[in-house]
Amino acid sequence: MTGSEASPSASPTAAPSFRLAYVPGVTPGKWVRIWNERLPDVPLTLLQTPAAEAPGALRGSDADAAFVRLPIDRTGLAAIPLYTETTVVVVPKDHLVAAAEEVSTEDLADEIVLHPLDDTLDWETQALPGKPAFERPATTADAIELVAAGIGVLLVPQSLARLHHRKDLTYRTVTDAPQSRVALSFLELDGEPTDLVEEFIGIVRGRTVNSTRGRGAPTPPQPKQRGRSDAAGGRKPAAGKSGGKNPRGGSGGAKGAKSTKNAKGGKPRRGR
Repeated sequence: MTGSEASPSASPTAAPSFRLAYVPGVTPGKWVRIWNERLPDVPLTLLQTPAAEAPGALRGSDADAAFVRLPIDRTGLAAIPLYTETTVVVVPKDHLVAAAEEVSTEDLADEIVLHPLDDTLDWETQALPGKPAFERPATTADAIELVAAGIGVLLVPQSLARLHHRKDLTYRTVTDAPQSRVALSFLELDGEPTDLVEEFIGIVRGRTVNSTRGRGAPTPPQPKQRGRSDAAGGRKPAAGKSGGKNPRGGSGGAKGAKSTKNAKGGKPRRGR
């Protein structure tokens, strides 16, 4: 077989890349900027994903890591909690609730509280306040439209209230409602996370570029070896100074020499 008839070589290994999914309300820009500074040779692709679909994106290998809202189905997934969001109630600007700085769930007892199907708050341990609507809106965005129409109020994490901001709406903190926790999630493998996932974990946790767990961490400097005199615990005496007592019993150095001179009676007397 000649060289021209040889079988084609295998395709080269694809260049590394990193795919990051994130749910609405999470703003990953700060971490993406740090990634691009530290790993300019590894492109990062952002994938905005509905909260309910983020775990599936990880299991289906559509994303290497994802910002999710807890709780989620943790089957096959690891999750590192990052922060907890304040829960707010979204109301029209002329609503009575808008006159207060914060409210409790009891203050909403007479309100129609909308409960969208994509709600991210955990109401399993606490009853949804207020009166239920006839139907559950399909999405948070749909619920916002209903609030603007005066049909009800909506409880959401504060970041979602900001995401769906409207000039005719406002929001107030709810002091005793369930809160949404944001976490970084990735596939739970048998061993450690992949190098790129570990790198992103470090960025999110605030590790410096010199961290020993980073992909390109430099070799830590070796401690300097001490000289023999340092190892013995002392320093080498300076030139011209004695290290101990004078053999005649006086103290060493210039003071000892002066004492010896005075012992001889000073200068000899001249004869007359």
